[in-house]
Amino acid sequence: MNTINETNFKFPDQKSVYKGKVREVYNINDKLLVMIASDRLSAFDVVLPRQIPFKGQILNQIATKMMNDTSDIVPNWLLANPDENVAVGHLCEPFKVEMVIRGYMSGHSAREYKLGKRVLCGVEMIEGLQENDKFPSPIITPSTKAANGDHDEDITREAILANQVVSEEDYIVLEDYTRKLFQRGTEIAAKRGLILVDTKYEFGKTNEGKIVLIDEIHTPDSSRYFYADGYQERQNNGEPQKQLSKEFVRQWLIENEFQGKDGQQIPEMSDEKIIEISNRYIELYEQITGEAFVKASTEDVLNRIEKNVMDFLS
Repeated sequence: MNTINETNFKFPDQKSVYKGKVREVYNINDKLLVMIASDRLSAFDVVLPRQIPFKGQILNQIATKMMNDTSDIVPNWLLANPDENVAVGHLCEPFKVEMVIRGYMSGHSAREYKLGKRVLCGVEMIEGLQENDKFPSPIITPSTKAANGDHDEDITREAILANQVVSEEDYIVLEDYTRKLFQRGTEIAAKRGLILVDTKYEFGKTNEGKIVLIDEIHTPDSSRYFYADGYQERQNNGEPQKQLSKEFVRQWLIENEFQGKDGQQIPEMSDEKIIEISNRYIELYEQITGEAFVKASTEDVLNRIEKNVMDFLS
């Protein structure tokens, strides 16, 4: 099955291309961005060797739907989707922080809590919590954006303002937008029998100085979901939660002694594991959108994408 590992397109008026862990972003005439979602899989800030069939399409289509479903409360960068793997939007200057918001103590926050830490990114976590418990209210735990493949790092609100990473005026907007998006995402998830556990948002400024949501939103790469049915019973019994997110990939890697640390070797993924991960992504798509997933043709996927983008730009 053909997957998208990388692209090397030359579009009209192309100024530059940025290749992130999962997406590749083409600057068109310093006005538009063409964002292509590859099938690459990253975990612990490391891109894994093998790609996941249809992962890029799934992420792109979930993000698109979620941006459309939240555009009434928070403006975003999106203009069009000329291909199943492509989003086109306004060129923005990204803020150098990721706005992470957590409704439940899971993942990174749970790992820190187990180490005895009760403050995360300057935000206090109350005593007496067990893994996957709900916080009294959602907490914002920002991180600095990774540069040159380095790990993202936790940062406090105070450090962001003191180091002038973001102005206080802008940061107040980012916090407001983050809470509004998380509330809407929680409501959307609840209608589908899911709990939005935690997520991250990225924001940028347009050439006109408007703050907008960029990149992806409420996808399994940026978010963690639990099934609502049976959540409390599993908590009461101290059992792991049934979840739809990339956390199951992280857990598999941890079990195989990999957390992205120096000297650790990435475990080999079998064909069966690749298909299992692909099916989990499709499951989340269908669960969170309430729609059947329609697989795009992968017979000549790069030519398909190039043609669709060229047709749009022309």
